[in-house]
Amino acid sequence: MDKSKKIKVWAFFMRLGDRCGCHQRPDRSFFIGEWQFPVCSRCTGVLTGQVIGVLLYIFNVIIPFYIDFIFLLIMFMDWFIQYKNIRQSTNLRRFITGNLAGIAQVSIIIKIIFGIIKTF
Repeated sequence: MDKSKKIKVWAFFMRLGDRCGCHQRPDRSFFIGEWQFPVCSRCTGVLTGQVIGVLLYIFNVIIPFYIDFIFLLIMFMDWFIQYKNIRQSTNLRRFITGNLAGIAQVSIIIKIIFGIIKTF
């Protein structure tokens, strides 16, 4: 694929990442070569975590609600500590905490769906 086509594909995914609400800051994003990921490292972690969450459900791994809450709290604390300028987060930490939050999101959504289904 020639360079101009690669740029068009990359630009499409960057617009998509922007529309999804990601800030896409280069200093908080992963790169492959010269190409910035279309979402930041935390959003990349959340998306990856959501895929992992679906796989865990498929393999019948049920995460207790209190663990879901802890996973979400870990990501919030990483964000909050950085927001308050106590300590700067790293892209790896953002990715890991995003993964945990993505797993928790899927787990909670599945619990809600099955809770609704059980009421009918």
